[in-house]
Amino acid sequence: MSGNDNDKKTPALQDIFLQLDTVIESMEKEDVSLEETFELYHKGMDMLKICNDKIDKVEKKMLLLDNEGEEHEFES
Repeated sequence: MSGNDNDKKTPALQDIFLQLDTVIESMEKEDVSLEETFELYHKGMDMLKICNDKIDKVEKKMLLLDNEGEEHEFES
């Protein structure tokens, strides 16, 4: 994959998933206030949006190889 500026500004999917795990663990703590839970929820939703955007970009870049090894843009 080419390293464009967009990729440098946002973390990799694996990193976002690890951050999401941390957010979920924080939300599950007994001493978390309602306000903190609300903030964590929005942070998690923002991360999920980034994941969805990244996955959409990857799907659009996927290439299919035909029988002769020719590359074609993936069409959904």
